[in-house]
Amino acid sequence: MDDQTFQDKLLKLLEEIKELTESKGFTINGEMGEKCEELLKSFRVLQDTLDTLRLNIKYLQFDLEATKKENIALRKKLEERES
Repeated sequence: MDDQTFQDKLLKLLEEIKELTESKGFTINGEMGEKCEELLKSFRVLQDTLDTLRLNIKYLQFDLEATKKENIALRKKLEERES
C-alpha cells in the first residue's frame, strides 16, 4: 500500500466513525470526543504538510535538472572558446 492510499483510507475511516456516531444520534463526548477531533485535525495538518513537501521536492527536482542542463551548456561554451 502506497502512502497516498494509506492516507486516503485512514481519513475515510475517521470520517466514517464521525458520521456513524452522528447519524445514530450518538455523540462522542468528553475526552474520547476531544481525542477524535484532535486526531482528525492532526491528520489534516499532516496531509497538508506532506502535500507541501511533495510539491517542494518536485520543484527541487525540476530546478536540479535545469541546473544540470545549464551546466552542460556552459561547459560546452567554455570548451568551444578554449578550442
